[in-house]
Amino acid sequence: MSHQTAEVLAGAGVLAVAAAFAFYAAQGAGLTSRDGGSYPLHASFRSVEGISVGSDVRMAGVKVGTITGLTLNPQTFMADAAFAIDKRILLPEDSAILISSEGLLGGNFVEIMPGGAVETLQPGAEIEDTQGAVSLITLLMKFVGGDKADSSGTATP
Repeated sequence: MSHQTAEVLAGAGVLAVAAAFAFYAAQGAGLTSRDGGSYPLHASFRSVEGISVGSDVRMAGVKVGTITGLTLNPQTFMADAAFAIDKRILLPEDSAILISSEGLLGGNFVEIMPGGAVETLQPGAEIEDTQGAVSLITLLMKFVGGDKADSSGTATP
């Protein structure tokens, strides 16, 4: 085998490994779909702190979708989130959606709490019952600062 042929084969091997890694990374990030099917839904949040395009949408701890878009609504000053849900998951109309945290050091994700309605959300529908992100810093400041009310509910001087 000539020196030039060995270089071409080594380059082809490197490109094959890079392509395999790119596919694996895209699959892990949820950019590819195993069954090729999802449908869009929307929701408006007071705060979407901690999530971004590509964040997981989970139900009962299992990933069922991905955030596909985040925009600020200039009329309501709410954050509008668009997300794609696996077509096999049919959500009841009265489902709720909230931004949850994986823990103190973990990231945030969007969690869907299914309702009990018989009717299901159609593609492009909006989930009305939302709860935005809770700021960990704000909670810590309230805890550290303490509440200056006694048990009767009146403020103490």
